[in-house]
Amino acid sequence: MEPNPDAASSDAASSDVERSEAVLSEAELSAAAGARPRVFSGVQPSGDLHLGTYLGALRQWALHQDERDNIFCVVDLHALTVPEDVDPRTLRAKSREVAALYLASGIDPETNIVFVQSHVREHTELTWLLNCTTPLGWLYRMTQFKSKSEGRESVSTGLLDYPVLQAADILLYDTDVVPVGEDQVQHVELTRDIAQRFNHLFGEVFRLPKAVVPKSGARVMGFDDPEVKMSKSYARVRDRHAVHLLDDDARIKKTVMSAVTDSGRELRFEHAGPGVRNLLGILQSLTDEPMDAVQARFEGKGYGDLKKAVLEAILETLRPIRARYREYAADPAELDAVLARGADRAREQAARTVARARSALGVGT
Repeated sequence: MEPNPDAASSDAASSDVERSEAVLSEAELSAAAGARPRVFSGVQPSGDLHLGTYLGALRQWALHQDERDNIFCVVDLHALTVPEDVDPRTLRAKSREVAALYLASGIDPETNIVFVQSHVREHTELTWLLNCTTPLGWLYRMTQFKSKSEGRESVSTGLLDYPVLQAADILLYDTDVVPVGEDQVQHVELTRDIAQRFNHLFGEVFRLPKAVVPKSGARVMGFDDPEVKMSKSYARVRDRHAVHLLDDDARIKKTVMSAVTDSGRELRFEHAGPGVRNLLGILQSLTDEPMDAVQARFEGKGYGDLKKAVLEAILETLRPIRARYREYAADPAELDAVLARGADRAREQAARTVARARSALGVGT
């Protein structure tokens, strides 16, 4: 059942029916006979990319890139919502770093579109067009706005409005699927609501996307606090919270070997505490072993053995990524050329969508 386009159905308390319409399982995506879905994915260039970003996003993107029509974006405009935290030189450098890490993680820029969001102006133009049809109440209900604005004396309009920019990112490319973590499903639901309302008012312009939550690696928790999701913001203030993709071996060892576990010796996933479950989950994601096989490796052993195994798996995974990253970082002209080609390809598609929206609204030429 389609929601009322004038209803604020993007609340976190969306019904099961609405949620099922907005979320596609990986099995359903794989079973789509003969289909090659258009997929939009993006990461903010704020902070340092970490193991959670790799397992939940970059690794998944690289694994499935040949099955999908992919658009991989460095969403630098989203990093502007707290202007007091913006350092222009750092933001520009981080945008390039994230792009290089996309490529170092195995994403092929020839078969996929890889670009920086601000290099394609249609993102901001479509945001304004969508702003004019998006009820303000929908934005105030967004969970991330509530959490990020809490405790601040004032917040920027961008912090409230960035879900509309995110909707523009997705809708510009006639996106079918958006891979997200569980905490981002609400944003895809809002994108659908925005698109449906626009279509209801001005005719069928936008395709309705669906979210896919990866079944593995989607929620990696902090090494220092397994009750909270590993995040760039926590990592900026907590030294042992995350393993960053560009950390050296010594720093990675300190972080993993100091990871929070339990007071006992339980190593069965279903019976262990959050810290041990986090380590077991990371190891399973990195090795692609069934959980039964992972647990069997530590029968009669302790948490120190588990930490050493996790450390070895992380180092084995990140060393080649760091090496490839250094190659891209050493040739900035080639990286710029890759991003320029990607922006040209993205712009071609985005311009068609903006033209449809302008025509429907009666503006532009």
